[in-house]
Amino acid sequence: MKLWSTAKIRESKGVCKLPCLTAYDYTCARLADAAGIPLLLVGDSLGMSVLGYPSTLPVTLDMMLHHTAAVARAARDALVVADMPFLSYQISQPEAFRNAGRFLQEAGADAVKIEGGAFRASLVATLTENGIPVLGHIGLTPQSVNVLGGYRVQGRTREAADQLVADARALAAAGAFAVVLECVPPDVAAAVTGACPVPVIGIGAGPECDGQVLVMNDLLGLSDGPPPRFVRRYAKLDAVLGEAFRAYADDVRDGAFPSPEHCYATLD
Repeated sequence: MKLWSTAKIRESKGVCKLPCLTAYDYTCARLADAAGIPLLLVGDSLGMSVLGYPSTLPVTLDMMLHHTAAVARAARDALVVADMPFLSYQISQPEAFRNAGRFLQEAGADAVKIEGGAFRASLVATLTENGIPVLGHIGLTPQSVNVLGGYRVQGRTREAADQLVADARALAAAGAFAVVLECVPPDVAAAVTGACPVPVIGIGAGPECDGQVLVMNDLLGLSDGPPPRFVRRYAKLDAVLGEAFRAYADDVRDGAFPSPEHCYATLD
């Protein structure tokens, strides 16, 4: 059995803070799992972080299944949550149910994440009642970027803040084991966290949330361009990798690689 389950995540509310990360491949997932990260989110952010798209919208169900399976093979203790991509759950509840089930049955995920507030409560209830755990996602929902008018901070009016509180409560009541809250002011995040009976995992939502999640490539310094304001870079791997690539290229051009110790012995 894994160390982290949806029940343990839920029970962490008010007990401990949850450090969570996105992951997209076996190697990084293995290292994050070994470091004790409780929850690995196979985010549709792979569209931008890994595949070079300008948004999450081009990411398909098959892409997400492929990357989720790689992460699931690496995670011995971490809970693996798969992001349901655009159009995989919005068309109808039966289609959403089938697609969500594929993440558990084919890719080895432990749960799925869907974007949207109270209007998704019925879907969350359907999934959880049929054995598919759900992580909710409110605030800035990237799949709705064209409706929102860009990647903007949410919850800046009293009405919008109250709606976020209502959304978090509705998702929890429908069975979500936790809720991601993205890009809202810290005081609003504190209100949502205090009102929600399950853990609220913030990203760009200040320190009062029950946990934090970051895009792994942002944390490692591998992002293309400057990271969002809420990101702290814990490494600068772009410089490390660039130096290694240049050193390798120089050695090949100069004939310094491969050297004798990299060659097989001559036959007797």
